[in-house]
Amino acid sequence: MPLARMPEVDPAIAALALWCQHRDDRGPTRTEGDTIYYGPEFPLLPISEQTGLLAHHVCHVALRHAPRKAQMAQRMGQGFQPDLYALAADGLINEALLQAGHALPRPAVRASEIVALLPLEERPKTVLSAWDCDQFYLALIGRLGSGGQGASGAAQSYAKARGFEDDIGAAAPEESQQDIWAGRMTQALAVGQRAGGGIGAVLAQFADLPLAGVPWEVHLRRKLRQALFTHRHVSFQRPSRSWLARDAFAVQQSGPRPVFEPGWRGGDRRLRLVVGLDTSSSIPEATLALFAAEALSAVRKSGAEAHLLGFDTEVHHRSNLDRANSLQSLTLRRGGGTDFDCVLEEAQGLDPSLIVLLTDLEGEVAYRPKAPLIWAVPEPPQFTPRLGDVLVMRG
Repeated sequence: MPLARMPEVDPAIAALALWCQHRDDRGPTRTEGDTIYYGPEFPLLPISEQTGLLAHHVCHVALRHAPRKAQMAQRMGQGFQPDLYALAADGLINEALLQAGHALPRPAVRASEIVALLPLEERPKTVLSAWDCDQFYLALIGRLGSGGQGASGAAQSYAKARGFEDDIGAAAPEESQQDIWAGRMTQALAVGQRAGGGIGAVLAQFADLPLAGVPWEVHLRRKLRQALFTHRHVSFQRPSRSWLARDAFAVQQSGPRPVFEPGWRGGDRRLRLVVGLDTSSSIPEATLALFAAEALSAVRKSGAEAHLLGFDTEVHHRSNLDRANSLQSLTLRRGGGTDFDCVLEEAQGLDPSLIVLLTDLEGEVAYRPKAPLIWAVPEPPQFTPRLGDVLVMRG
Protein backbone atom coordinates (compact mmCIF):
# COMPACT_ATOMS: atom_id res chain seq x y z
CA MET A 1 0.00 0.00 0.00
CA PRO A 2 1.58 3.33 -1.05
CA LEU A 3 0.37 5.06 2.13
CA ALA A 4 2.55 2.76 4.21
CA ARG A 5 5.72 3.53 2.24
CA MET A 6 5.04 7.26 1.78
CA PRO A 7 6.96 8.42 4.92
CA GLU A 8 10.13 6.92 3.45
CA VAL A 9 9.51 8.22 -0.09
CA ASP A 10 8.11 11.69 0.64
CA PRO A 11 7.66 12.81 4.27
CA ALA A 12 5.82 16.01 3.25
CA ILE A 13 3.17 14.10 1.28
CA ALA A 14 2.90 11.57 4.11
CA ALA A 15 2.15 14.36 6.60
CA LEU A 16 -0.49 15.89 4.34
CA ALA A 17 -2.09 12.51 3.61
CA LEU A 18 -3.01 12.21 7.30
CA TRP A 19 -5.49 15.06 6.84
CA CYS A 20 -7.16 13.42 3.82
CA GLN A 21 -9.96 10.89 3.77
CA HIS A 22 -9.18 7.73 1.75
CA ARG A 23 -11.95 5.60 0.23
CA ASP A 24 -12.18 2.74 -2.26
CA ASP A 25 -14.68 3.32 -5.05
CA ARG A 26 -15.94 1.75 -8.25
CA GLY A 27 -15.48 4.93 -10.27
CA PRO A 28 -12.24 6.53 -11.50
CA THR A 29 -9.59 7.63 -9.04
CA ARG A 30 -10.43 11.24 -8.17
CA THR A 31 -10.52 13.95 -5.51
CA GLU A 32 -13.70 15.39 -4.01
CA GLY A 33 -13.19 17.98 -1.30
CA ASP A 34 -10.95 16.37 1.33
CA THR A 35 -11.61 12.80 0.14
CA ILE A 36 -9.54 10.73 -2.28
CA TYR A 37 -11.47 7.96 -4.03
CA TYR A 38 -9.39 5.05 -5.40
CA GLY A 39 -10.84 3.30 -8.42
CA PRO A 40 -10.40 -0.36 -9.39
CA GLU A 41 -7.52 0.50 -11.73
CA PHE A 42 -5.38 1.93 -8.91
CA PRO A 43 -4.04 -1.37 -7.43
CA LEU A 44 -3.14 -2.57 -10.94
CA LEU A 45 -0.50 0.15 -11.33
CA PRO A 46 3.16 -0.42 -10.43
CA ILE A 47 3.87 0.57 -6.83
CA SER A 48 5.94 3.58 -7.92
CA GLU A 49 3.04 4.93 -9.99
CA GLN A 50 0.60 4.20 -7.17
CA THR A 51 2.78 6.33 -4.90
CA GLY A 52 2.97 9.13 -7.46
CA LEU A 53 -0.77 9.08 -8.13
CA LEU A 54 -1.48 9.13 -4.40
CA ALA A 55 0.82 12.14 -4.04
CA HIS A 56 -0.97 13.78 -6.97
CA HIS A 57 -4.36 13.57 -5.26
CA VAL A 58 -2.99 14.55 -1.85
CA CYS A 59 -1.72 17.71 -3.53
CA HIS A 60 -5.17 18.34 -5.01
CA VAL A 61 -6.62 18.21 -1.50
CA ALA A 62 -3.86 20.23 0.17
CA LEU A 63 -3.90 22.93 -2.52
CA ARG A 64 -7.71 23.11 -2.26
CA HIS A 65 -8.27 22.61 -5.97
CA ALA A 66 -11.82 21.27 -5.64
CA PRO A 67 -13.27 24.25 -3.70
CA ARG A 68 -11.12 26.70 -5.69
CA LYS A 69 -12.53 25.23 -8.88
CA ALA A 70 -16.03 25.79 -7.48
CA GLN A 71 -15.11 29.37 -6.54
CA MET A 72 -13.84 30.08 -10.05
CA ALA A 73 -17.05 28.63 -11.51
CA GLN A 74 -19.02 30.95 -9.25
CA ARG A 75 -16.90 33.94 -10.29
CA MET A 76 -17.06 33.33 -14.06
CA GLY A 77 -20.59 31.93 -14.40
CA GLN A 78 -21.44 30.38 -17.76
CA GLY A 79 -18.03 31.27 -19.19
CA PHE A 80 -16.23 28.86 -16.85
CA GLN A 81 -14.50 25.89 -18.48
CA PRO A 82 -13.93 23.19 -15.84
CA ASP A 83 -11.83 20.96 -18.08
CA LEU A 84 -9.25 23.72 -18.64
CA TYR A 85 -9.14 24.52 -14.93
CA ALA A 86 -8.50 20.85 -14.12
CA LEU A 87 -5.84 20.75 -16.85
CA ALA A 88 -4.05 23.74 -15.30
CA ALA A 89 -4.23 22.17 -11.82
CA ASP A 90 -2.97 18.78 -13.01
CA GLY A 91 -0.19 20.37 -15.03
CA LEU A 92 1.18 22.28 -12.04
CA ILE A 93 1.00 19.30 -9.68
CA ASN A 94 2.54 16.85 -12.14
CA GLU A 95 5.37 19.26 -12.94
CA ALA A 96 6.22 19.55 -9.25
CA LEU A 97 5.95 15.82 -8.58
CA LEU A 98 8.14 14.88 -11.54
CA GLN A 99 10.77 17.39 -10.43
CA ALA A 100 10.61 15.78 -6.98
CA GLY A 101 11.38 12.36 -8.46
CA HIS A 102 7.91 10.79 -8.36
CA ALA A 103 6.63 8.46 -11.05
CA LEU A 104 3.22 9.08 -12.62
CA PRO A 105 1.01 7.03 -14.95
CA ARG A 106 1.93 8.03 -18.49
CA PRO A 107 1.31 10.10 -20.44
CA ALA A 108 1.00 12.80 -17.77
CA VAL A 109 0.18 16.42 -18.55
CA ARG A 110 2.89 18.91 -17.54
CA ALA A 111 2.75 22.66 -16.93
CA SER A 112 5.95 23.23 -18.91
CA GLU A 113 4.37 21.63 -21.99
CA ILE A 114 1.07 23.50 -21.59
CA VAL A 115 2.86 26.84 -21.21
CA ALA A 116 4.63 26.17 -24.51
CA LEU A 117 1.21 26.49 -26.20
CA LEU A 118 1.01 30.16 -25.17
CA PRO A 119 2.55 33.04 -27.16
CA LEU A 120 6.24 33.40 -26.39
CA GLU A 121 5.85 36.81 -24.74
CA GLU A 122 3.20 35.43 -22.35
CA ARG A 123 5.23 32.50 -21.02
CA PRO A 124 6.67 32.86 -17.52
CA LYS A 125 10.27 31.81 -17.00
CA THR A 126 9.32 29.35 -14.26
CA VAL A 127 5.65 28.52 -14.23
CA LEU A 128 5.71 26.84 -10.79
CA SER A 129 6.85 30.00 -9.04
CA ALA A 130 5.13 32.52 -11.34
CA TRP A 131 1.50 31.34 -11.50
CA ASP A 132 -0.97 29.67 -9.23
CA CYS A 133 -3.73 27.50 -10.66
CA ASP A 134 -6.20 30.37 -11.06
CA GLN A 135 -3.69 32.52 -12.93
CA PHE A 136 -2.68 29.61 -15.13
CA TYR A 137 -6.33 28.97 -16.03
CA LEU A 138 -6.99 32.65 -16.79
CA ALA A 139 -3.89 32.77 -18.99
CA LEU A 140 -5.15 29.76 -20.96
CA ILE A 141 -8.64 31.04 -21.62
CA GLY A 142 -7.40 34.58 -22.17
CA ARG A 143 -4.70 33.77 -24.71
CA LEU A 144 -5.71 30.52 -26.33
CA GLY A 145 -9.16 32.00 -26.77
CA SER A 146 -7.90 34.60 -29.24
CA GLY A 147 -7.23 34.42 -32.93
CA GLY A 148 -10.24 32.20 -33.58
CA GLN A 149 -8.54 29.20 -32.04
CA GLY A 150 -10.78 29.04 -28.99
CA ALA A 151 -10.07 27.65 -25.56
CA SER A 152 -10.92 24.17 -26.89
CA GLY A 153 -8.11 24.44 -29.44
CA ALA A 154 -4.47 23.82 -28.62
CA ALA A 155 -4.97 23.05 -24.93
CA GLN A 156 -7.86 20.69 -25.59
CA SER A 157 -5.91 18.90 -28.31
CA TYR A 158 -2.94 18.56 -25.98
CA ALA A 159 -5.16 17.13 -23.23
CA LYS A 160 -6.86 14.69 -25.60
CA ALA A 161 -3.54 13.43 -26.96
CA ARG A 162 -2.48 12.50 -23.43
CA GLY A 163 -5.77 10.94 -22.43
CA PHE A 164 -6.40 13.61 -19.82
CA GLU A 165 -9.55 13.36 -17.70
CA ASP A 166 -10.81 15.81 -15.09
CA ASP A 167 -10.09 14.20 -11.69
CA ILE A 168 -11.27 17.09 -9.49
CA GLY A 169 -14.76 16.31 -8.22
CA ALA A 170 -17.45 18.57 -6.85
CA ALA A 171 -16.99 20.73 -3.76
CA ALA A 172 -18.73 23.77 -2.33
CA PRO A 173 -16.90 27.13 -2.62
CA GLU A 174 -17.26 27.70 1.12
CA GLU A 175 -15.27 24.52 1.83
CA SER A 176 -12.03 26.25 0.87
CA GLN A 177 -10.43 26.38 4.36
CA GLN A 178 -7.35 27.91 2.76
CA ASP A 179 -6.14 29.37 6.05
CA ILE A 180 -6.25 25.94 7.72
CA TRP A 181 -4.50 24.17 4.87
CA ALA A 182 -1.93 26.94 4.56
CA GLY A 183 -0.77 26.07 8.08
CA ARG A 184 -0.79 22.33 7.37
CA MET A 185 1.18 22.84 4.17
CA THR A 186 3.79 24.97 5.98
CA GLN A 187 4.32 22.26 8.58
CA ALA A 188 4.47 19.48 5.98
CA LEU A 189 6.98 21.33 3.81
CA ALA A 190 9.16 21.97 6.84
CA VAL A 191 9.16 18.21 7.51
CA GLY A 192 10.05 17.49 3.89
CA GLN A 193 12.87 20.03 3.80
CA ARG A 194 14.41 18.62 6.98
CA ALA A 195 14.25 15.14 5.47
CA GLY A 196 16.03 16.39 2.35
CA GLY A 197 13.82 14.54 -0.14
CA GLY A 198 10.44 14.48 -1.78
CA ILE A 199 8.32 17.41 -2.73
CA GLY A 200 9.30 19.61 0.22
CA ALA A 201 12.18 21.33 -1.57
CA VAL A 202 10.29 21.70 -4.87
CA LEU A 203 7.28 23.38 -3.29
CA ALA A 204 9.36 25.88 -1.31
CA GLN A 205 8.81 28.45 -4.09
CA PHE A 206 5.48 27.07 -5.34
CA ALA A 207 3.05 29.85 -6.28
CA ASP A 208 0.00 27.60 -5.92
CA LEU A 209 0.39 27.14 -2.16
CA PRO A 210 -2.89 27.87 -0.35
CA LEU A 211 -3.07 31.35 1.12
CA ALA A 212 -5.63 32.94 3.38
CA GLY A 213 -6.70 35.76 1.11
CA VAL A 214 -9.72 37.58 -0.30
CA PRO A 215 -10.34 37.54 -4.08
CA TRP A 216 -9.80 40.90 -5.74
CA GLU A 217 -13.42 40.96 -6.88
CA VAL A 218 -14.52 41.16 -3.23
CA HIS A 219 -12.26 44.17 -2.64
CA LEU A 220 -13.60 45.80 -5.83
CA ARG A 221 -17.18 45.06 -4.79
CA ARG A 222 -16.64 46.82 -1.46
CA LYS A 223 -15.10 49.89 -3.07
CA LEU A 224 -17.90 50.13 -5.63
CA ARG A 225 -20.54 49.86 -2.91
CA GLN A 226 -18.87 52.56 -0.85
CA ALA A 227 -18.80 54.96 -3.79
CA LEU A 228 -22.01 54.18 -5.67
CA PHE A 229 -24.64 53.31 -3.11
CA THR A 230 -26.49 56.40 -1.95
CA HIS A 231 -25.63 57.59 1.54
CA ARG A 232 -28.79 58.60 3.37
CA HIS A 233 -29.10 61.71 5.53
CA VAL A 234 -31.65 63.03 8.00
CA SER A 235 -34.51 65.04 6.50
CA PHE A 236 -36.92 67.11 8.62
CA GLN A 237 -39.17 67.46 5.58
CA ARG A 238 -40.56 63.96 6.08
CA PRO A 239 -41.34 61.89 9.21
CA SER A 240 -39.87 58.47 9.89
CA ARG A 241 -41.99 55.40 9.20
CA SER A 242 -41.94 54.35 12.84
CA TRP A 243 -43.24 57.80 13.85
CA LEU A 244 -46.09 57.55 11.35
CA ALA A 245 -47.13 54.18 12.79
CA ARG A 246 -47.00 55.38 16.42
CA ASP A 247 -48.83 58.61 15.54
CA ALA A 248 -51.62 56.73 13.76
CA PHE A 249 -51.98 54.38 16.74
CA ALA A 250 -52.12 57.34 19.15
CA VAL A 251 -54.86 59.01 17.10
CA GLN A 252 -56.82 55.77 16.98
CA GLN A 253 -56.57 55.34 20.76
CA SER A 254 -57.15 59.07 21.47
CA GLY A 255 -53.87 59.14 23.35
CA PRO A 256 -50.97 61.63 23.40
CA ARG A 257 -49.25 61.98 20.03
CA PRO A 258 -45.52 61.15 19.93
CA VAL A 259 -42.76 63.71 19.42
CA PHE A 260 -41.92 64.23 15.75
CA GLU A 261 -39.03 62.13 14.42
CA PRO A 262 -37.31 63.09 11.15
CA GLY A 263 -36.99 60.55 8.38
CA TRP A 264 -34.19 59.70 5.97
CA ARG A 265 -33.68 60.63 2.35
CA GLY A 266 -31.16 59.67 -0.28
CA GLY A 267 -28.49 61.91 -1.72
CA ASP A 268 -29.48 64.41 -4.39
CA ARG A 269 -26.31 63.90 -6.44
CA ARG A 270 -26.50 61.69 -9.52
CA LEU A 271 -24.21 58.67 -9.07
CA ARG A 272 -21.71 58.02 -11.87
CA LEU A 273 -18.96 55.49 -12.43
CA VAL A 274 -16.25 56.23 -14.99
CA VAL A 275 -14.10 53.31 -16.18
CA GLY A 276 -10.97 54.08 -18.17
CA LEU A 277 -9.33 51.26 -20.13
CA ASP A 278 -5.67 51.75 -21.04
CA THR A 279 -5.61 50.18 -24.50
CA SER A 280 -1.81 50.33 -24.66
CA SER A 281 -1.59 47.83 -21.79
CA SER A 282 -2.37 44.11 -21.91
CA ILE A 283 -5.11 42.87 -19.58
CA PRO A 284 -6.47 39.33 -20.14
CA GLU A 285 -10.00 39.16 -21.52
CA ALA A 286 -11.09 36.87 -18.68
CA THR A 287 -10.01 39.48 -16.14
CA LEU A 288 -11.89 42.18 -18.05
CA ALA A 289 -15.01 39.99 -18.00
CA LEU A 290 -14.78 39.51 -14.23
CA PHE A 291 -14.29 43.25 -13.71
CA ALA A 292 -17.21 44.12 -15.99
CA ALA A 293 -19.51 41.70 -14.17
CA GLU A 294 -18.73 43.28 -10.79
CA ALA A 295 -19.05 46.84 -12.10
CA LEU A 296 -22.35 46.17 -13.88
CA SER A 297 -23.79 44.48 -10.82
CA ALA A 298 -22.98 47.49 -8.63
CA VAL A 299 -24.27 49.92 -11.27
CA ARG A 300 -27.60 48.14 -11.66
CA LYS A 301 -28.16 47.83 -7.92
CA SER A 302 -27.30 51.47 -7.24
CA GLY A 303 -28.98 53.00 -10.31
CA ALA A 304 -25.77 54.81 -11.24
CA GLU A 305 -24.57 55.77 -14.70
CA ALA A 306 -21.48 54.03 -16.07
CA HIS A 307 -19.19 55.64 -18.64
CA LEU A 308 -16.41 53.82 -20.49
CA LEU A 309 -13.36 55.71 -21.82
CA GLY A 310 -10.69 54.02 -23.95
CA PHE A 311 -7.36 55.83 -23.93
CA ASP A 312 -3.64 55.68 -24.64
CA THR A 313 -2.00 59.07 -25.20
CA GLU A 314 -5.50 60.46 -25.73
CA VAL A 315 -9.10 59.45 -25.10
CA HIS A 316 -10.15 57.75 -28.34
CA HIS A 317 -13.32 55.92 -27.28
CA ARG A 318 -16.41 57.02 -25.33
CA SER A 319 -19.43 54.83 -24.62
CA ASN A 320 -21.68 53.51 -21.88
CA LEU A 321 -20.67 50.47 -19.84
CA ASP A 322 -24.01 48.72 -20.22
CA ARG A 323 -23.19 45.08 -20.95
CA ALA A 324 -20.70 42.45 -19.85
CA ASN A 325 -18.74 42.44 -23.11
CA SER A 326 -18.36 46.23 -23.31
CA LEU A 327 -14.72 46.05 -22.29
CA GLN A 328 -13.78 43.12 -24.54
CA SER A 329 -15.56 44.60 -27.56
CA LEU A 330 -13.67 47.89 -27.28
CA THR A 331 -11.44 48.45 -30.32
CA LEU A 332 -7.89 48.25 -28.98
CA ARG A 333 -5.15 50.53 -30.28
CA ARG A 334 -2.05 48.54 -29.45
CA GLY A 335 1.34 50.09 -28.82
CA GLY A 336 2.17 53.71 -28.14
CA GLY A 337 2.45 55.50 -24.84
CA THR A 338 0.08 56.29 -22.02
CA ASP A 339 -1.20 59.65 -20.78
CA PHE A 340 -3.23 59.39 -17.59
CA ASP A 341 -3.86 63.13 -17.31
CA CYS A 342 -6.08 63.27 -20.40
CA VAL A 343 -8.42 60.51 -19.23
CA LEU A 344 -8.49 61.71 -15.61
CA GLU A 345 -9.38 65.25 -16.66
CA GLU A 346 -12.18 64.06 -18.96
CA ALA A 347 -13.43 61.63 -16.33
CA GLN A 348 -13.57 64.38 -13.71
CA GLY A 349 -15.57 66.50 -16.15
CA LEU A 350 -18.36 63.91 -15.89
CA ASP A 351 -18.69 64.64 -12.15
CA PRO A 352 -18.15 60.97 -11.15
CA SER A 353 -18.67 59.27 -7.82
CA LEU A 354 -15.73 56.98 -8.62
CA ILE A 355 -13.05 56.65 -11.32
CA VAL A 356 -11.50 53.25 -12.08
CA LEU A 357 -8.55 52.97 -14.48
CA LEU A 358 -7.64 49.53 -15.85
CA THR A 359 -3.98 49.83 -16.72
CA ASP A 360 -0.48 48.51 -16.13
CA LEU A 361 0.42 51.83 -14.43
CA GLU A 362 3.31 52.59 -16.78
CA GLY A 363 3.10 56.36 -17.16
CA GLU A 364 3.28 59.69 -15.35
CA VAL A 365 0.41 61.26 -13.41
CA ALA A 366 0.16 65.00 -12.74
CA TYR A 367 -3.59 65.75 -12.77
CA ARG A 368 -5.37 65.13 -9.45
CA PRO A 369 -9.10 64.45 -9.82
CA LYS A 370 -11.51 65.33 -7.01
CA ALA A 371 -13.33 61.99 -7.26
CA PRO A 372 -12.01 58.82 -5.59
CA LEU A 373 -9.67 56.88 -7.89
CA ILE A 374 -8.85 53.16 -8.18
CA TRP A 375 -5.94 51.83 -10.24
CA ALA A 376 -6.91 48.29 -11.34
CA VAL A 377 -3.72 46.56 -12.50
CA PRO A 378 -3.03 42.96 -13.67
CA GLU A 379 0.29 42.73 -11.76
CA PRO A 380 1.74 44.55 -8.73
CA PRO A 381 3.13 47.89 -10.01
CA GLN A 382 6.78 48.86 -9.71
CA PHE A 383 5.83 52.07 -7.93
CA THR A 384 2.92 53.27 -5.80
CA PRO A 385 1.07 56.26 -7.27
CA ARG A 386 0.69 59.37 -5.14
CA LEU A 387 -3.09 59.34 -5.45
CA GLY A 388 -5.77 56.67 -5.49
CA ASP A 389 -5.89 53.04 -4.35
CA VAL A 390 -4.21 50.17 -6.19
CA LEU A 391 -6.19 46.96 -6.80
CA VAL A 392 -4.17 44.02 -8.17
CA MET A 393 -6.42 41.81 -10.30
CA ARG A 394 -4.55 38.54 -10.00
CA GLY A 395 -6.17 35.10 -9.81
